[in-house]
Amino acid sequence: MIKLTHLRPNGDSALSLVFSDGTTAHWSAADLIARDTVMTRPLADPAYFARAFIESGALAWPNGVELSADSLHQRLSASGALVRSAA
Repeated sequence: MIKLTHLRPNGDSALSLVFSDGTTAHWSAADLIARDTVMTRPLADPAYFARAFIESGALAWPNGVELSADSLHQRLSASGALVRSAA
């Protein structure tokens, strides 16, 4: 199972992510924020967005929004956004 091992805010609504398989990606939360739901609305505030953290390998925010690392990894892989480190 893929887990997040490190994250770093990279702009107002993006994160640099490192996964347990050594892959990395720059992920934009623009589509998530655009949903404009009660849960995603706080993420539009850059200061709140930057409070992202890793909980049990998943991407999370203090209001309870949680995204599975597997799901993020699959989407980023399908879009060609994952970077695999040279062995």
